[in-house]
Amino acid sequence: MIKILCDSMSDIPLDIIKKYNIGIIPLTVIFKNKEYLDGDNLIKDEFYKMLRRADMMPKTSQATYHQFETEFKKYDKSTEVLYIAGSSSASGTYQSAMLAKNDGYNNVHILDTQNLSMGSGLFVIKACEMVEKGYSINAIITTLEELKANVEVAFSVDTLEYLKMGGRISATKAALGNLLSIKPILEIEDGLVVQKTQVRGKKQVYSTLAKIISEKFGKDLRDKTIIIGCGDNSEDLETLKESLEKEMTIGNIYSVNIGCVICAHTGPGVIGISCV
Repeated sequence: MIKILCDSMSDIPLDIIKKYNIGIIPLTVIFKNKEYLDGDNLIKDEFYKMLRRADMMPKTSQATYHQFETEFKKYDKSTEVLYIAGSSSASGTYQSAMLAKNDGYNNVHILDTQNLSMGSGLFVIKACEMVEKGYSINAIITTLEELKANVEVAFSVDTLEYLKMGGRISATKAALGNLLSIKPILEIEDGLVVQKTQVRGKKQVYSTLAKIISEKFGKDLRDKTIIIGCGDNSEDLETLKESLEKEMTIGNIYSVNIGCVICAHTGPGVIGISCV
Protein backbone atom coordinates (compact mmCIF):
# COMPACT_ATOMS: atom_id res chain seq x y z
CA MET A 1 0.00 0.00 0.00
CA ILE A 2 1.18 3.55 -0.79
CA LYS A 3 -0.12 6.59 1.12
CA ILE A 4 0.27 10.05 -0.43
CA LEU A 5 0.80 13.07 1.83
CA CYS A 6 1.43 16.71 1.01
CA ASP A 7 1.34 20.03 2.86
CA SER A 8 -0.95 23.02 2.58
CA MET A 9 1.51 24.87 0.33
CA SER A 10 0.11 22.62 -2.41
CA ASP A 11 -3.24 23.52 -3.94
CA ILE A 12 -5.22 20.48 -5.06
CA PRO A 13 -8.83 20.18 -6.25
CA LEU A 14 -11.13 19.01 -3.46
CA ASP A 15 -12.49 16.12 -5.50
CA ILE A 16 -8.94 14.81 -6.03
CA ILE A 17 -8.22 15.04 -2.29
CA LYS A 18 -11.35 13.02 -1.55
CA LYS A 19 -10.89 10.52 -4.37
CA TYR A 20 -7.36 9.54 -3.34
CA ASN A 21 -7.69 10.22 0.40
CA ILE A 22 -4.67 12.54 0.33
CA GLY A 23 -3.29 13.49 3.74
CA ILE A 24 -2.50 17.20 4.10
CA ILE A 25 -0.12 18.59 6.73
CA PRO A 26 -1.22 22.15 7.52
CA LEU A 27 1.12 25.08 7.89
CA THR A 28 0.27 27.80 10.41
CA VAL A 29 -1.10 31.21 9.46
CA ILE A 30 -0.58 33.99 12.02
CA PHE A 31 -3.09 36.80 11.73
CA LYS A 32 -2.98 39.67 14.25
CA ASN A 33 -1.13 37.47 16.78
CA LYS A 34 -3.66 34.65 16.52
CA GLU A 35 -2.52 31.31 15.10
CA TYR A 36 -4.60 29.20 12.73
CA LEU A 37 -3.90 25.83 11.13
CA ASP A 38 -4.42 26.21 7.39
CA GLY A 39 -7.45 24.19 6.34
CA ASP A 40 -8.25 23.02 9.87
CA ASN A 41 -9.53 25.95 11.88
CA LEU A 42 -8.93 28.40 9.02
CA ILE A 43 -11.03 27.85 5.93
CA LYS A 44 -10.44 29.64 2.64
CA ASP A 45 -13.66 31.64 2.36
CA GLU A 46 -13.30 33.13 5.83
CA PHE A 47 -9.64 33.86 5.24
CA TYR A 48 -10.37 35.72 2.00
CA LYS A 49 -12.83 37.92 3.92
CA MET A 50 -10.26 38.56 6.65
CA LEU A 51 -7.71 39.60 4.03
CA ARG A 52 -10.15 41.97 2.34
CA ARG A 53 -10.61 43.77 5.67
CA ALA A 54 -6.96 43.64 6.74
CA ASP A 55 -4.60 46.57 7.17
CA MET A 56 -1.60 44.25 7.57
CA MET A 57 -0.56 40.96 6.02
CA PRO A 58 -0.60 37.71 7.97
CA LYS A 59 2.54 35.64 8.45
CA THR A 60 3.01 31.94 7.85
CA SER A 61 4.94 29.37 9.83
CA GLN A 62 6.27 25.98 8.72
CA ALA A 63 4.72 22.68 9.69
CA THR A 64 6.58 21.22 12.66
CA TYR A 65 8.52 18.07 13.47
CA HIS A 66 5.73 17.08 15.87
CA GLN A 67 3.08 17.34 13.14
CA PHE A 68 5.03 15.04 10.85
CA GLU A 69 6.00 12.59 13.57
CA THR A 70 2.33 12.35 14.60
CA GLU A 71 1.32 11.69 11.00
CA PHE A 72 4.08 9.21 10.15
CA LYS A 73 3.40 6.98 13.13
CA LYS A 74 -0.16 6.34 11.89
CA TYR A 75 1.20 3.96 9.25
CA ASP A 76 2.78 0.58 9.91
CA LYS A 77 5.76 -0.79 7.98
CA SER A 78 3.50 -2.39 5.35
CA THR A 79 2.56 1.10 4.11
CA GLU A 80 4.97 3.10 1.96
CA VAL A 81 4.37 6.78 2.77
CA LEU A 82 5.25 9.39 0.14
CA TYR A 83 5.25 12.98 1.39
CA ILE A 84 5.34 15.44 -1.51
CA ALA A 85 6.64 18.71 -0.13
CA GLY A 86 6.13 22.29 -1.15
CA SER A 87 9.39 24.04 -1.99
CA SER A 88 12.16 23.67 0.59
CA SER A 89 13.51 27.01 -0.66
CA ALA A 90 10.34 28.77 0.46
CA SER A 91 9.66 27.04 3.79
CA GLY A 92 11.34 24.97 6.48
CA THR A 93 8.47 22.46 6.31
CA TYR A 94 10.51 20.02 4.22
CA GLN A 95 13.30 20.07 6.81
CA SER A 96 10.77 19.36 9.59
CA ALA A 97 9.60 16.30 7.67
CA MET A 98 13.17 15.08 7.11
CA LEU A 99 13.92 15.33 10.83
CA ALA A 100 10.83 13.28 11.65
CA LYS A 101 11.55 10.68 8.94
CA ASN A 102 15.12 10.23 10.20
CA ASP A 103 13.83 9.21 13.62
CA GLY A 104 13.19 5.68 12.44
CA TYR A 105 10.48 6.00 9.80
CA ASN A 106 12.18 4.02 7.05
CA ASN A 107 8.87 3.50 5.23
CA VAL A 108 8.57 7.26 4.64
CA HIS A 109 9.83 8.79 1.39
CA ILE A 110 10.08 12.54 0.88
CA LEU A 111 10.13 14.49 -2.38
CA ASP A 112 10.94 18.20 -2.58
CA THR A 113 8.96 19.55 -5.53
CA GLN A 114 10.80 22.89 -5.52
CA ASN A 115 7.40 24.28 -6.40
CA LEU A 116 4.35 25.83 -4.78
CA SER A 117 0.57 26.02 -4.95
CA MET A 118 -0.81 24.58 -8.18
CA GLY A 119 2.70 23.65 -9.25
CA SER A 120 3.36 21.28 -6.36
CA GLY A 121 -0.27 20.19 -6.63
CA LEU A 122 0.52 18.74 -10.07
CA PHE A 123 3.10 16.41 -8.50
CA VAL A 124 0.52 15.17 -6.01
CA ILE A 125 -2.04 14.46 -8.74
CA LYS A 126 0.55 12.59 -10.83
CA ALA A 127 1.62 10.49 -7.83
CA CYS A 128 -1.99 9.56 -7.03
CA GLU A 129 -2.65 8.56 -10.64
CA MET A 130 0.43 6.34 -10.62
CA VAL A 131 -0.57 4.70 -7.34
CA GLU A 132 -3.96 3.94 -8.84
CA LYS A 133 -2.25 2.29 -11.82
CA GLY A 134 -0.14 0.09 -9.57
CA TYR A 135 3.30 1.67 -9.96
CA SER A 136 5.95 1.03 -7.32
CA ILE A 137 7.08 3.73 -4.91
CA ASN A 138 10.49 3.90 -6.65
CA ALA A 139 8.91 4.32 -10.08
CA ILE A 140 6.68 7.11 -8.77
CA ILE A 141 9.57 8.99 -7.17
CA THR A 142 11.69 8.64 -10.33
CA THR A 143 8.86 10.00 -12.47
CA LEU A 144 8.23 12.93 -10.13
CA GLU A 145 11.92 13.85 -10.12
CA GLU A 146 11.84 13.91 -13.93
CA LEU A 147 8.77 16.16 -13.88
CA LYS A 148 10.60 18.99 -12.13
CA ALA A 149 12.00 20.33 -15.41
CA ASN A 150 8.60 20.12 -17.12
CA VAL A 151 6.28 22.03 -14.78
CA GLU A 152 5.26 25.61 -15.56
CA VAL A 153 3.51 27.89 -13.06
CA ALA A 154 2.47 31.47 -13.77
CA PHE A 155 0.15 33.79 -11.85
CA SER A 156 -0.77 37.38 -11.15
CA VAL A 157 -2.53 39.52 -8.55
CA ASP A 158 -5.38 42.00 -8.95
CA THR A 159 -3.81 44.73 -6.80
CA LEU A 160 -0.34 45.61 -5.56
CA GLU A 161 -1.66 46.59 -2.13
CA TYR A 162 -1.02 43.19 -0.57
CA LEU A 163 2.52 43.02 -1.94
CA LYS A 164 3.06 46.46 -0.41
CA MET A 165 1.66 45.40 2.97
CA GLY A 166 3.90 42.34 2.88
CA GLY A 167 6.97 44.52 2.28
CA ARG A 168 7.65 43.09 -1.19
CA ILE A 169 7.30 46.42 -3.01
CA SER A 170 7.44 50.06 -1.89
CA ALA A 171 4.36 52.17 -1.20
CA THR A 172 5.34 54.47 -4.08
CA LYS A 173 5.67 51.60 -6.55
CA ALA A 174 2.36 50.13 -5.38
CA ALA A 175 0.52 53.44 -5.71
CA LEU A 176 1.93 54.10 -9.19
CA GLY A 177 1.33 50.53 -10.29
CA ASN A 178 -2.28 50.54 -9.13
CA LEU A 179 -2.86 53.91 -10.80
CA LEU A 180 -1.55 52.57 -14.11
CA SER A 181 -3.21 49.16 -13.63
CA ILE A 182 0.16 47.39 -13.67
CA LYS A 183 -0.13 43.64 -13.07
CA PRO A 184 3.00 41.60 -12.28
CA ILE A 185 3.32 38.20 -13.95
CA LEU A 186 4.99 35.88 -11.45
CA GLU A 187 6.56 32.43 -11.81
CA ILE A 188 8.22 29.80 -9.65
CA GLU A 189 11.96 29.58 -10.27
CA ASP A 190 14.34 27.44 -8.19
CA GLY A 191 11.58 27.02 -5.64
CA LEU A 192 10.89 30.73 -5.14
CA VAL A 193 8.47 33.29 -6.57
CA VAL A 194 10.07 35.62 -9.10
CA GLN A 195 8.64 38.27 -11.41
CA LYS A 196 8.79 37.29 -15.08
CA THR A 197 7.27 40.43 -16.57
CA GLN A 198 4.43 42.90 -16.06
CA VAL A 199 1.43 43.95 -18.10
CA ARG A 200 -1.12 46.76 -18.06
CA GLY A 201 -4.73 45.83 -17.42
CA LYS A 202 -6.45 42.62 -16.42
CA LYS A 203 -7.18 41.56 -20.01
CA GLN A 204 -3.46 41.34 -20.65
CA VAL A 205 -3.06 39.03 -17.66
CA TYR A 206 -5.24 36.30 -19.17
CA SER A 207 -3.56 36.38 -22.58
CA THR A 208 -0.07 36.51 -21.06
CA LEU A 209 -0.70 33.52 -18.78
CA ALA A 210 -2.03 31.57 -21.76
CA LYS A 211 0.98 32.58 -23.87
CA ILE A 212 3.45 31.41 -21.21
CA ILE A 213 1.87 27.96 -21.27
CA SER A 214 1.65 27.75 -25.07
CA GLU A 215 5.28 28.83 -25.47
CA LYS A 216 6.43 25.93 -23.29
CA PHE A 217 3.96 23.21 -24.27
CA GLY A 218 2.54 24.23 -27.66
CA LYS A 219 -1.09 24.57 -28.69
CA ASP A 220 -2.17 20.95 -28.23
CA LEU A 221 -2.51 20.26 -24.50
CA ARG A 222 -4.77 17.23 -24.71
CA ASP A 223 -2.14 15.01 -23.08
CA LYS A 224 -1.19 17.58 -20.41
CA THR A 225 -2.57 18.14 -16.91
CA ILE A 226 -3.54 21.74 -16.16
CA ILE A 227 -4.63 23.40 -12.94
CA ILE A 228 -6.09 26.90 -12.94
CA GLY A 229 -6.66 28.66 -9.64
CA CYS A 230 -7.98 31.80 -7.98
CA GLY A 231 -8.75 33.24 -4.59
CA ASP A 232 -12.18 34.81 -4.11
CA ASN A 233 -12.21 36.10 -7.71
CA SER A 234 -13.95 33.18 -9.41
CA GLU A 235 -15.06 35.33 -12.35
CA ASP A 236 -11.39 35.75 -13.30
CA LEU A 237 -10.99 31.98 -13.34
CA GLU A 238 -13.76 31.57 -15.89
CA THR A 239 -12.23 34.26 -18.10
CA LEU A 240 -8.82 32.61 -17.91
CA LYS A 241 -10.32 29.26 -18.88
CA GLU A 242 -12.05 30.87 -21.86
CA SER A 243 -8.76 32.47 -22.93
CA LEU A 244 -7.00 29.11 -22.78
CA GLU A 245 -9.70 27.36 -24.76
CA LYS A 246 -9.52 30.03 -27.48
CA GLU A 247 -5.75 29.67 -27.82
CA MET A 248 -5.21 25.93 -27.27
CA THR A 249 -6.78 22.50 -27.39
CA ILE A 250 -7.32 21.58 -23.74
CA GLY A 251 -7.60 18.11 -22.27
CA ASN A 252 -7.41 17.51 -18.53
CA ILE A 253 -8.05 20.75 -16.63
CA TYR A 254 -8.74 21.20 -12.91
CA SER A 255 -9.85 24.27 -10.95
CA VAL A 256 -8.86 25.17 -7.39
CA ASN A 257 -9.33 27.94 -4.87
CA ILE A 258 -5.81 28.89 -3.82
CA GLY A 259 -5.14 28.26 -0.14
CA CYS A 260 -4.45 30.44 2.84
CA VAL A 261 -0.67 29.99 2.90
CA ILE A 262 -0.25 31.28 -0.64
CA CYS A 263 -2.88 34.02 -0.34
CA ALA A 264 -1.19 35.21 2.85
CA HIS A 265 1.52 36.52 0.51
CA THR A 266 -0.46 37.46 -2.62
CA GLY A 267 -3.81 38.62 -1.29
CA PRO A 268 -7.13 36.99 -2.19
CA GLY A 269 -7.36 38.29 -5.77
CA VAL A 270 -4.81 35.93 -7.28
CA ILE A 271 -5.19 34.14 -10.61
CA GLY A 272 -2.84 31.52 -12.01
CA ILE A 273 -2.17 28.43 -14.05
CA SER A 274 0.11 25.42 -13.88
CA CYS A 275 0.77 22.72 -16.45
CA VAL A 276 2.83 19.54 -16.74
